[in-house]
Amino acid sequence: MPKISNKGQQMPASPIRKLTPFAERAKSEGKKVYHLNIGQPDIETPAVMLDAIKNIDFKVWAYTASEGTVSYRDALTDYYNKLGYNISPEDILVTTGGSEAIIISLMTCLNQGEEVIIPEPFYANYNAYACQSDSVIKPILSVIDNSFALPPIAEFEKAITSKTRAIMICNPNNPTGYLYSKQEFEDLKTLALKHDLFIIADEAYREFCYDDKQFFSPMHFEGIENNVIIIDTVSKRYSACGARLGCMITKNKEVIATALKFAQARLSPGMVEQIAGTAATIYTPDSYFTEVNHEYAERRDILVNALNQMEGVFCPNPGGAFYVVARFPIDNADKFCQWMLEEFSYDNQTVMLAPASGFYATPGVGENELRLAYVLNKPDLKKAMICLEEALKVYPGRIVTVQNEIIHTN
Repeated sequence: MPKISNKGQQMPASPIRKLTPFAERAKSEGKKVYHLNIGQPDIETPAVMLDAIKNIDFKVWAYTASEGTVSYRDALTDYYNKLGYNISPEDILVTTGGSEAIIISLMTCLNQGEEVIIPEPFYANYNAYACQSDSVIKPILSVIDNSFALPPIAEFEKAITSKTRAIMICNPNNPTGYLYSKQEFEDLKTLALKHDLFIIADEAYREFCYDDKQFFSPMHFEGIENNVIIIDTVSKRYSACGARLGCMITKNKEVIATALKFAQARLSPGMVEQIAGTAATIYTPDSYFTEVNHEYAERRDILVNALNQMEGVFCPNPGGAFYVVARFPIDNADKFCQWMLEEFSYDNQTVMLAPASGFYATPGVGENELRLAYVLNKPDLKKAMICLEEALKVYPGRIVTVQNEIIHTN
């Protein structure tokens, strides 16, 4: 039998989706499964975006330009310049989702075996993108006890080698919800200039910042224009994950010209998606984001308050996105998540969660942490929290600390 490639064998499976078969089996047994494992919002997509698709009138479903349509890039330019990015349409490359934007950025900026430093925990698929682009992730540990703030710059310095080419950061962060401060970006700017590194900023959750906290982008800082690459997507902003429409943005002319060659090789992003994206970018009212932001803030409060009232659970209060990473009194997050789907039921209900270990690159880290996405409506979210609390009471692998001594209940 012919063998598959080494790259195929090395390609990591998604830790977010690997428990899906157990969830499907639970549903087939009649259980109600509350999905807190994946960032699929239940917020309605803006009507103007859907109407644009319904009203399409063309005779030929044709290729678009490899860099994206002029109308969509013009609309995006207006949107980003209102945020103070000061870009032109020529600085934008439209991609098939934010995922492709990251892969193209890595292939453009890193040679085979070269390194990108990323604070962990990080979005699990970054591992897959690194595998596809033959680059190497160097993780820098952020910790739950200080809400997953940016690790000290001294730790970045220790990780930098002759192969280091970039730092990648997700702001607001997936999976932790942490919102990086102006000072943290100032520190990254200094580091990038000192070592001539790219800063790749994944800003998929830009619109979701809470408690009147301000969002900062490396695009807001002078003197690093040629170092910065922004990754973005319509997936979360417009609750349009299935559109698969993203972009990369940079003022570095050599980077954008090189990235375009990779984009030309895959021909073009979808026409219909860009028609919908153009309409959403131009016509979605500000009230949509105000309402969505308020909804997510309320969901966050329900989730965080409920978790911190559970015995032995600690959950930082995130400043953005719609995720938390919380620490639980359990022996193993993967085992607990599978047990929830296979063996546990409370009023014929259970909860699907994501083990946080899958968001770390360092082996053995995060084994008692879970990522939860507050993408359910508030009544369901409250029910899910009750269900989770009941599960912790009876989980065989629960860990209890008595006078600093760890005791396994099983």
